[in-house]
Amino acid sequence: MSKQADTPLIDATALTRRDPVRDVVLLHPTTFSLSAGQRAVITGPSGSGKSVFLRALALLDPVDDGVIQWRGKTIARTDIPAYRRRVAYIAQRPAMLDGSVEDNLRYPFSLKVYRDVRFDRERVIKLTRRAGREADFLDKRASELSGGEAQVAALIRVLQVDPDVLLLDEPTASLDPASALEIEALVGAWFGDRRGERASIWVSHDPAQAKRVGERQLVMTAGTLS
Repeated sequence: MSKQADTPLIDATALTRRDPVRDVVLLHPTTFSLSAGQRAVITGPSGSGKSVFLRALALLDPVDDGVIQWRGKTIARTDIPAYRRRVAYIAQRPAMLDGSVEDNLRYPFSLKVYRDVRFDRERVIKLTRRAGREADFLDKRASELSGGEAQVAALIRVLQVDPDVLLLDEPTASLDPASALEIEALVGAWFGDRRGERASIWVSHDPAQAKRVGERQLVMTAGTLS
């Protein structure tokens, strides 16, 4: 096996975060690595630091200490947009733009980091059908989507640009069981399309879901990952 194959996709060392206002440690020094082909799940009580950790890995929130590497290399400030292209964060409540679902799906291609790729409507329709929707789903107004539909649209918006890692922050917590299974199916298909090359971390409060969506089970308690 090559050295590159042995190198984790994400390697975090001693990540630490404090809340200076409350003088509370939100994330105790945490060392964690995620390799290609892994599907990790983090469970734990509300307020235990699961989202803090995931947002730190996504480089969305600063940490007080620690280092994150991508494929064995420390991420420079100028490399952050490219990292976020490869490592996608999915929030519990997706942000949708005004307009149609298709308008929302086209939006990433207006950004500089995606200037080398183009919107592929046929591919998007295939992803839409994997979630149990037909092509006319793209014509729906974003403002009229249910919570489950908005999450499906947000996930397709990410999957169409081929990230290597998904960081899923309780993406189905506010959805009904049927919608939750649609999201799980979309993520499962994305992982299976390039099995062994992609990886995910799914934060969940549902033990049954945790068993379905990942093999590597972790628990966050009071800012400590185990």
